[in-house]
Amino acid sequence: MPVSFSPLSSDFSVSPQLTPEDMALVAQAGYKSVIINRPDFEGGPEQPASADVMAAARAAGLQVEYQPAVSGAMTVQDVERFAQLLKELPAPVLAYCRSGTRCANLYQAAQGI
Repeated sequence: MPVSFSPLSSDFSVSPQLTPEDMALVAQAGYKSVIINRPDFEGGPEQPASADVMAAARAAGLQVEYQPAVSGAMTVQDVERFAQLLKELPAPVLAYCRSGTRCANLYQAAQGI
């Protein structure tokens, strides 16, 4: 499955589930940071583990943060942490979850902080 990025601003995009193998492509696309919003194994044992994606991201020269957020049950703390990561991480930032929607919702909510 090809990697797809959906820009929400000049410094932030979302994507569906990514794999360790995708991290080099993320870096080549010009991203500096990745936020993983999908909890490990939410999609079952075939879902790539965040630790594996994080190792590949670092090997590709990316900064990466694991901030799992449960779909349909995001908290104020989730939004606050996401807003903080957007301030701290070098841009442009790419966030992913199962479909990208959860990341987009976090981003939209973080704009009000």
